[in-house]
Amino acid sequence: MKTNLQFDFIVNKENNTVNVKREFAAKLPLVWDAWTKREILDLWWAPKPYQTKTKLMDFREDGSWFYAMISPERIAHWGRNDYTIEVLKNFSGLNAFCDENGTINTDFPRTV
Repeated sequence: MKTNLQFDFIVNKENNTVNVKREFAAKLPLVWDAWTKREILDLWWAPKPYQTKTKLMDFREDGSWFYAMISPERIAHWGRNDYTIEVLKNFSGLNAFCDENGTINTDFPRTV
């Protein structure tokens, strides 16, 4: 097994971007499932001590993930991620803060 795995974290302040490229010591289908199956994604997405609760996940081209990150005080912070997908190769999401109905909060920028 390869022990020197790639993990690049590049910040470009001029373009306001962060690019993360990471290699995992796991087979592609398992890594893909960790990002695309709600029951697995909910286990790790939120930073501790928060928890993630998926309300709706439609992982397909032009689908979306609608979720809340729940604080220890039980306050829900809602998010929506709209997908662009190349199955088992690549996907990206246009993420936004939103309300509990999925309406995007336009006071904040969206992230890819």
